[in-house]
Amino acid sequence: MKTCRILKLSSLLVLIFLLITPAMTNAQEKKSPGDPSLPSSKSELEKLMDYEKGNYSYSVTDYFAKPKVSSLKFSPNGKYFSYREKDQDGKSHVFVKDLSTDKVTKVLEEGKELIRGYGWINDQRIIYVQDQGGDENYQIFAVDLDGKNKKALTPFENVRVSILNSLKEQPNHIIVQMNKDNPQVFEPYKLDVVTGEMVKLYENNDTQRPVMGYDFDKDGVLRAITRQVDGTDYELLYRSTPEDDFKLVIKTDWKQEFGILGFDYSTKDSNLAYVKSNLERDKSAIVLYDLDACKEVELLYTNDTYDVGGMSRSRLRNYEIDFFYYNGEKSEVSPQSKTFKKLYKKFNKKFKGQEFNIVDKTDDETKMLIVTGSDKLYGVYYSYDAKEDKFEKLLDLMPQLDPKDMATMHPITFKSRDGFTVHGFITLPKVAEDGQKVPLIVNPHGGPYGIRDSWGFNPETQLFASRGYATLQVNYRGSGGYGKEFYLAGSKQIGRNMLNDLEDGVAYVIDKGWIDKGRVAIYGASYGGLATLGSLIKTPDLYRCGIDYVGVSNLFTFVDSFPAYWKPFMKQFYQQWYDPENPKEKEIMKEVSPALNANKITKPLFVVQGANDPRVNINESDQIVKTLRSKGEKIPYMVKYNEGHGFGHEENRIELYKCMIGFFAEHLKN
Repeated sequence: MKTCRILKLSSLLVLIFLLITPAMTNAQEKKSPGDPSLPSSKSELEKLMDYEKGNYSYSVTDYFAKPKVSSLKFSPNGKYFSYREKDQDGKSHVFVKDLSTDKVTKVLEEGKELIRGYGWINDQRIIYVQDQGGDENYQIFAVDLDGKNKKALTPFENVRVSILNSLKEQPNHIIVQMNKDNPQVFEPYKLDVVTGEMVKLYENNDTQRPVMGYDFDKDGVLRAITRQVDGTDYELLYRSTPEDDFKLVIKTDWKQEFGILGFDYSTKDSNLAYVKSNLERDKSAIVLYDLDACKEVELLYTNDTYDVGGMSRSRLRNYEIDFFYYNGEKSEVSPQSKTFKKLYKKFNKKFKGQEFNIVDKTDDETKMLIVTGSDKLYGVYYSYDAKEDKFEKLLDLMPQLDPKDMATMHPITFKSRDGFTVHGFITLPKVAEDGQKVPLIVNPHGGPYGIRDSWGFNPETQLFASRGYATLQVNYRGSGGYGKEFYLAGSKQIGRNMLNDLEDGVAYVIDKGWIDKGRVAIYGASYGGLATLGSLIKTPDLYRCGIDYVGVSNLFTFVDSFPAYWKPFMKQFYQQWYDPENPKEKEIMKEVSPALNANKITKPLFVVQGANDPRVNINESDQIVKTLRSKGEKIPYMVKYNEGHGFGHEENRIELYKCMIGFFAEHLKN
């Protein structure tokens, strides 16, 4: 399934491509990014860790060590079973088990660079991705199930690749898109995962009206394209057959959502498609749409409070709809087919009180992998054999954490000062549940647009709770999932009403009697880092300290550092963020850029950065650290030179959270 806002600005600053592109020069051959004189020394960071005192049931490592075994998958025919297993050095290799003989083969060995993801593409071939030091320039590789015939499928420098479609009817092929011929726009290719041969499927050569999205059917036929017009509007064009010309179906702007989830194969009418749309409505819904007649045929699924998330279909049963889903206070599923209704009833009874997801199944749907979890349970794998009607518990991903010892994550709702209903979550230590007031960590999510926090296990909030801190997560205006009005209310509110929503959330939980109002901290990553810095400037008396993790600090330099493939979105960006060519908005940008107002930061700050971050350049963190140190502030600064936008290496993550929990102990417990 794909989400419809992939063409909208809400995903511009998220850009989490599961499988992306190729290699650059070796990190050791390049000059170290940023100012190498700024990062704190090892001894300085160890001193920070030492502020954390006391004996606790669980260590930082217990929460942030990668699972010993993870990423379980069936081969499509169900004859093999793959998984990742971590060695004593923290490297997670890929193994394949022959289920008929129990023979296990190591097919991929993780070395210096992390394997960012892997999966079966057919019964014999596995694909996987790697990058260089977290720079997000991933390269796609493939290997046979016996570990042989390893091949780099996208050996292109400075090119970003993402997978658009797997072709189950053509098991040796996938469809990818890449910006190989023009760094600003992407073109689709059919890629042979055995030979590496590729064929371009569409020429995207109109830079004034570039194609920003492609919709292929199950047979790999390009049926629809989405073209950008004037930088802010989109035209969806469709053709019934490859011999037809594309014709305009609908024109929308970035404020609207209209995207194809998939084509309907259940009838002879090949022009019908499932579309996620918020046209003429506030909440995104799933509709059946006639692309040839350009009209909505039927409203299939909607919710009064939340945007609909998507749908799941069965290829085995001619793409019958199994369920719709949305993300509310918790994840909600609405079964549709008779087959899935029976399964859902069975699973719901087996895993009562937990969320469960079918994360993999064989092509004949007789074997399924299910992951269960909750706010207190990280995740447990089960297999289900439909022929035998039998469940088998396979793996507890974090057996070292007892759910009985974990904290509860409570959904909350409050009114903003200007009347919006704002949703969020509070995770409380057990002493707070018993009436004791505790310190609070405010944790704004990244994005900021179109993203939201969700209910479920969170190792950060559980670590904080184990040390006596509550965590507040606010889905401030602009967050996704709550309808068009709430989403658009965040436009041009960075550093302003978005921060007010955080402050109103703090006031709400203090009023509930859970929080010691004299001990409140703020910590966030990416946009959350920008919100952290902005809050320390806007309301310094509210917070004791803050942690900025890969956060934006200067809106002007942030824009200047955008990669080429973001350039087509700039007009859209200026409409949602701020436009430096508009004199009034330029002044606002100055006011809400923390690096330009860092002299107003008076509370302790800890800054964390991945040196190779392509989204938030290291210069964003360097600016803050330099300015604050120039006025005599002691700012601990952690930089990892093998990381990007967030730490992926186990040892770096553990060190980060040891420092983080030490920083909070220094400033919230004393």
